[in-house]
Amino acid sequence: MSWFELEGRRIYYEIHGKGETLVLLHHGLGCSKMWQDLYPAFAEKGYRVILYDRRGYGRSDEGRGFPDFFVSDGFRPENREDLAALMGGLGITGFHLIGQCEGGVVAVDYAARYPVHVKSVVISSTQCFSPKPMPEWNVEKFTKSFKESPPEMQAKFKDWHGPDRAERLYEMFRTNGGAYGTGMFDLRGILPQVVCPALVLYPDRSALFDVEQGVAIYRHLPRGELAILPYCGHNTYEYKPEEYIRISLDFLQRAVSRRYQEKDPGISATCCAT
Repeated sequence: MSWFELEGRRIYYEIHGKGETLVLLHHGLGCSKMWQDLYPAFAEKGYRVILYDRRGYGRSDEGRGFPDFFVSDGFRPENREDLAALMGGLGITGFHLIGQCEGGVVAVDYAARYPVHVKSVVISSTQCFSPKPMPEWNVEKFTKSFKESPPEMQAKFKDWHGPDRAERLYEMFRTNGGAYGTGMFDLRGILPQVVCPALVLYPDRSALFDVEQGVAIYRHLPRGELAILPYCGHNTYEYKPEEYIRISLDFLQRAVSRRYQEKDPGISATCCAT
């Protein structure tokens, strides 16, 4: 258990394994604990895996004015800069990112702002753009309050974030705010700035986002790949953990290989020469 001090706040993080650095970014209701069944597989395959809790999640401090911060325009850039501060403090300048849902937004924002730091990105179950303002969308998708939710979900959230703030964080997320914001959300303008190899790993039947959202992300990435997980719900890391790990590892291996090809992998570089 380790903490990184940042502007009077503590960021909780863990490091597992040795090798190429891989940072796992949790979703908008999660924390580093959501990766507990996945990170060992990456560490065993030769990656130094870093997990951390973003501001106000898990064991990381909220800091002053967290409810206002959660719905502010500063939420996305500060999450990006917190990651930059953490990696800088650890002395790590080159790494891979895997982001789940809102964690994918952090990954996109970071890769676009600091392209020399990021070797590759995996974006899973992340929204590309909203068809309506997010508060309206949230009302349609999150119809039950925390207390109306299944007991097992309440218990998980209390374990992840502590009994004192689990309900408050859930209700803040359910209403609006976070990485998806309080208005119209759209990644399409920033995705072309993600110049590293990028994999979009998307479920075919998320209760939150249509699969076309994943296709839209892929279409706007200069060096993108797309993998659709069949018969899979939104939390891809829970529904299809073995496929999640296998596809991500296969992509990471290609991303670091000098043989990584931009075009059709079935066409050699020499066959088109005239």
